[in-house]
Amino acid sequence: MSSKSQNRRIIFGLKVKQLRIQKELSFAQLAKEAGMSVSYLNEIEKGKKYPKEDKIKNLASALDTTVAELTSLELSDRLAPVGELLKSNFLNELPLDLFGIELSKVVEMIANSPARVGAFISTLVDLARNYALREENFYFGALRSYLELHYNYFEEIEQAVHSFKRLFSIKQKYTLEKDDLKNLLINHYGYTIEEGGLKSYPELKNLRSLYVPKKKKLLLNNELTPIQQSFQFAKELAFNYMELKDRAPTSSLLKVNSFEQIRNHAIATYFAVALLMDQNLFLSELRHFFNNDKWKPEEFIALLLKFDATPEMFSHRFTNILPKYFGLKKMFFLRFVHDHDKDNFEIDKELHLNHRHHPHGNGLFEHYCRRWISLSMLQEMPADQKPNLIPKVGIQRSKYYGTKDEYLCFTIVRQAYPRPNQNVSITLGILLDEHSLDKVKFANDPAIPSLIVNKTCERCAIEDCKERASPATVINKRKRNKEQEEILKNILEE
Repeated sequence: MSSKSQNRRIIFGLKVKQLRIQKELSFAQLAKEAGMSVSYLNEIEKGKKYPKEDKIKNLASALDTTVAELTSLELSDRLAPVGELLKSNFLNELPLDLFGIELSKVVEMIANSPARVGAFISTLVDLARNYALREENFYFGALRSYLELHYNYFEEIEQAVHSFKRLFSIKQKYTLEKDDLKNLLINHYGYTIEEGGLKSYPELKNLRSLYVPKKKKLLLNNELTPIQQSFQFAKELAFNYMELKDRAPTSSLLKVNSFEQIRNHAIATYFAVALLMDQNLFLSELRHFFNNDKWKPEEFIALLLKFDATPEMFSHRFTNILPKYFGLKKMFFLRFVHDHDKDNFEIDKELHLNHRHHPHGNGLFEHYCRRWISLSMLQEMPADQKPNLIPKVGIQRSKYYGTKDEYLCFTIVRQAYPRPNQNVSITLGILLDEHSLDKVKFANDPAIPSLIVNKTCERCAIEDCKERASPATVINKRKRNKEQEEILKNILEE
């Protein structure tokens, strides 16, 4: 149903409710005068139903108004903020249904106190504009919240993968052949695939793939590793098998047209990872790995190589499996990009399960704590790291300054191919408590380095920090403000 017809229902319902309250009529009284049931009137006021012409005439008569006034999209001054929000399409763009929230409920809340709630939402919109918060940023934030709400585990996608394997007689094994996936796309779904097809378009050198829907053609970047090619094939299989129609043609979303598009890409990614990394095999390997009394980096790398997985795929599967089968729900995932030319660090992906953990993205252009293993390993990695080299792994117990929270952090670093002069670190952090220490036997291995860390240098009060990249400007400002408050207090109390 179009947003226009939905807005029409909502505005009509708000007018009926406002006039009923002004005339001090109960639901039962108005329903009787208008010749309709109380339940139907309730549906009208909630914006769920739009009555037929005869019912509108009855309502207009009972409310002592005209049909033209009642059906007009113009609202009174009191409800003007609601009208402006509906016209701006702001509320209609929110993926409310994803979280089980009805738009009419939100509008009803606004209508009950339009001046206050309308001003609050308008303030949020202004803040978004001032901080250049684009629509896609909001969509990605909503998707992340949705994934976190479900602990990044979706049984329906796992089952879809099982059904897909049965349909195409794919046996349970550690790695799937790239050519088998490629042939499925060609022979079953009618694809034409050009490996290195993007070579003729140097402007697109940062893209991994491009799908041309009119020709059912998939163009691949010639710099992709075999496993990256497998992942692109698996995503395309997901789009087709799960009938995900609303999608972007590029491997990464350059322009977002809808929330559904972002969600479909997330589903395809999940499907691809689950297809390439069998759930039962991965679960069995993790149980064995976590039962080690000592941290063994060589086993961690061996596990990564056994599934022939990229660090992103590996970490994605971790966040699917650990909450579901190990009960490790207090964890986070971060991906840092280090640009050697600019020498800056940026978080471009993150996920927080159970609650928002201390390490997270900061859009205020501050300097992330260099004590994080995510950054320290990137600083040690050369710009010309070759993509065919085995990724480097590290581990750290990170205790956050001023808190009791301590995390066991696994980090993998690699070159950001096909992007030149950039490296990437992927970190998975598990909050250390009685439960996680029982599940991860090697967490207390004394060989694991332990370090006090913080969020950003600007907000860090740790003195004599050798790793500090910027003065503690935020802390110093707070200190000056507190000193001023104390002086003012003393003066006023004299």
